[in-house]
Amino acid sequence: MSRTEVDVQPDSEPPPHADHAFFGQPRGLLTLSGLEVWERFSFLGMQAILVLYFADTVAHGGMGMSAGTAASVSAAYGTLVYLVSVAGGWLADRVLGSYRAVLWGGVLIACGHYAMAVPAAGTTWAGLGLISAGTGLLKPNVATMVGKLYRTDDDRRDAGFALYYMAINIGAFAGPLVTGWLGDHKGWHWGFSAAAIGMTLGLVQYVQGRRHLAGRKHAADFALPPDAMRRTVGLIVAGLAATAALAVLLASSGLLTMDRFVDLLTLVSVIAPVVYFAAMFASPRVTAEERGRLRPYIVLFLASTVFNFILFQAYSTMMLLASTNAETSILGFGFPASWYASALGAFEVALAPVVAALWVRMGRRQPHTSNKIAIGVVLGGLSFLLMVIPTSGHSFDDQLMSVWWIVGSYLLLGLGDILLETSGMSATTKLAPAAFAGQTMSLWFLSLALANGIQAQTVKLYDDVSGPAYFGVNGAVAVLAGLAVMAATPWLRRTMHPVH
Repeated sequence: MSRTEVDVQPDSEPPPHADHAFFGQPRGLLTLSGLEVWERFSFLGMQAILVLYFADTVAHGGMGMSAGTAASVSAAYGTLVYLVSVAGGWLADRVLGSYRAVLWGGVLIACGHYAMAVPAAGTTWAGLGLISAGTGLLKPNVATMVGKLYRTDDDRRDAGFALYYMAINIGAFAGPLVTGWLGDHKGWHWGFSAAAIGMTLGLVQYVQGRRHLAGRKHAADFALPPDAMRRTVGLIVAGLAATAALAVLLASSGLLTMDRFVDLLTLVSVIAPVVYFAAMFASPRVTAEERGRLRPYIVLFLASTVFNFILFQAYSTMMLLASTNAETSILGFGFPASWYASALGAFEVALAPVVAALWVRMGRRQPHTSNKIAIGVVLGGLSFLLMVIPTSGHSFDDQLMSVWWIVGSYLLLGLGDILLETSGMSATTKLAPAAFAGQTMSLWFLSLALANGIQAQTVKLYDDVSGPAYFGVNGAVAVLAGLAVMAATPWLRRTMHPVH
């Protein structure tokens, strides 16, 4: 049964094929892209300064962590964000519906950023928890709503996801500029305040543009029966309260330390996708044809994990490297180290329309989705291999690396991100079993959780090994993984129908 056959209600169906109101794409793409502009502004604006806030001295308003610990905790936060996306996809499919899941997710994110604006350690951790819960609701479901704007055989789908990704990277570009300047000149919590305002603006435009969205009905697509719904909501509330109480008890007794919490999240990030894939393969609601499409999806999942392991370090180890070992001025103009993160967003804004136009021009002659993803992984690896050169041969005591090394690394990483994420999310909406549509997108985000979980362990070595060794080994592994996906392309072509 196809996704269109399941969503039979009129406001759940994709808009007519003739809807070309937004650069040749459906009008609803503008609403969803606008939401993601502000969500990325807030999320990545905060992410760009988070590791620097953790590593800064207490006297200067930071948390006083070592560089390796700051990067590890930052990665653990990312792990939690994407682990929660599993529950977000399930809640959208069974309880809330996509529209309300995204709306309430945005509300939680905004509340989390407002909490982080308060200069206290307790509100910082509470804010990160709220942002994790909200992002888990918003991220998998807004991408699913983009997929609902198109029929499966619509050739505009990949180009639409590329435009969507270009639009949200406007937020990725602007966010670090604003939060970075405020964090550097006014204090870290002023930067977190700007992130809160950005998410609020995103929610306003999302509600205003809701009439253009497919799947905006109040009921979930596969809603639980009323009695089961009440029991489920009660169990969720009780479970959250019990988990919070247990965490406070263990932390106060000294049994739950930060290091143990990070290790626990890494373990869960490894186990969760294994269990989830097994459950989907075993489900009686998944047809034999859909099960066959899940097998090549495992390859895409692993490719995403490898690439995002590199990508997320743009906001952790690369930020730490930039703050201590790189120049922070161009032609006499000084800037905060966190502004380097804006280079990544700028490249994606500039390159995404070029990639989208190329796919439209090539039509069915464009590379297979698996090849796009493989090239993206290779580019991610090359972005780290490039950093072997400036980190070799000196200790940076007397000479900082040029701005252009990090900018060049982010150029490769940005292009790779466009190729992998847009193709990966688009393929996910096509390969999803009908009964697991929102949750399959959550499974894609579990690859991001796994990437962060692995990163949370490896970045602990950042203080202990040389720069060339750290960046060289990680980059080489990514390049080899991308080449392996290329080698598997013939099999992927045969098994990924209707993805081409």
